[in-house]
Amino acid sequence: MADAYIYDAVRTPRGKGKKDGSLHEITGLSLATQVLEALRDRNALDTRKVDDVVLGCVTPVGELGADIARTAVLAAGWSQETAGVQINRFCASGLEAVNMAAAKVKAGEADFAVGGGVEVMSRVPMGSDMGAWPTDPSSAFPTYFVPQGVSADMIATKYGFSRDDVDAYAVESHKRSDRSWAEGRFSKSVVPVKDQLGLVRLDHDETIRPNTDMQTLGGLNPSFAMMGEMAFDAVINQRYPEVERVKHVHTPGNSSGIVDGAAGVLIGSLEAGQALGLKPRARIKGAASIGSEPSIMLTGPEYVSRKLLNRLGMTTADIDLWELNEAFAAVVLRYMQAMDIPHDKINVCGGAIAMGHPLGATGAMITSVVLDELERSDKSTALVTLCIGGGMGTATVIERV
Repeated sequence: MADAYIYDAVRTPRGKGKKDGSLHEITGLSLATQVLEALRDRNALDTRKVDDVVLGCVTPVGELGADIARTAVLAAGWSQETAGVQINRFCASGLEAVNMAAAKVKAGEADFAVGGGVEVMSRVPMGSDMGAWPTDPSSAFPTYFVPQGVSADMIATKYGFSRDDVDAYAVESHKRSDRSWAEGRFSKSVVPVKDQLGLVRLDHDETIRPNTDMQTLGGLNPSFAMMGEMAFDAVINQRYPEVERVKHVHTPGNSSGIVDGAAGVLIGSLEAGQALGLKPRARIKGAASIGSEPSIMLTGPEYVSRKLLNRLGMTTADIDLWELNEAFAAVVLRYMQAMDIPHDKINVCGGAIAMGHPLGATGAMITSVVLDELERSDKSTALVTLCIGGGMGTATVIERV
């Protein structure tokens, strides 16, 4: 099998996912199109050589429906010979798209492929597509379904993380994100979003609050206490009876923000890159996905990381940088605890608590972040992973070349 190499990675800035957000008037099609245009133009890419574009999208309805990937290929003026497919693995969709694109290259099915994602949460709200798991008793009851926030609070309770712990993590996320922008760490990958007139609508991540402190966060009420009291605490306590009572510690301040954005990663074989005069930036060493217990739901990154490292014959000592989506602060704290990872090696540029989580795009976005950081810090290897609704985990190891 061929090796799969990353040749380029771009993302839009993340705009606040509400009606007053800077990207609210920009469609998901436009965001995805601008990412594809940037990949083509930055690399003088002959798009006839790209066999497929794989885009994650968690809410593929309305303007995001009907295979947004193929529509974006055509809207971007790419060759009509380039196919497009939309996929959904919930929060890991963008990373799964990268892994699928890489698998196509490794298998010889594609010379080049793009993996990425798009989500416009201000225009197509999370949950617009509904789904059987939370609504059909035949699936919800046997799996002890609870909303993700209750799962995150159970993780904090079960593994001993206090409100101060999760708030302190959130403060650091904002500090790191703000510092990364100030130091230009994202300048290589972020492409400004323009409107139909060609005017820049957003050129920075919109939700970073550099003045966030413990006092500010301490004044926020828990987001999921009412849900828990209504029914869901009792449900998840049936699954985890060893926990006497769920302590609700997650708030809007220590959970991932709702935002709009898109990203794309250009992947190809070494031979295909040489033919076009492109220089690879990293090699995708391997990837894996795994199922985990669906009620607590968000502990999958630990298990998939161990699975992938074992498969590759690696240990945690072989990883220079770790990137885990900050869905909730307790998710990262538990991962650090379980994998024995120091805080100065994970999410070193900040994360979704500060910059937001555009569901279908985040996995590809954090791949670009950690790739840039490997190059900036002259390090070699990184592991990227995300927790996933329904109890899953997806992970990828990349090696700088």
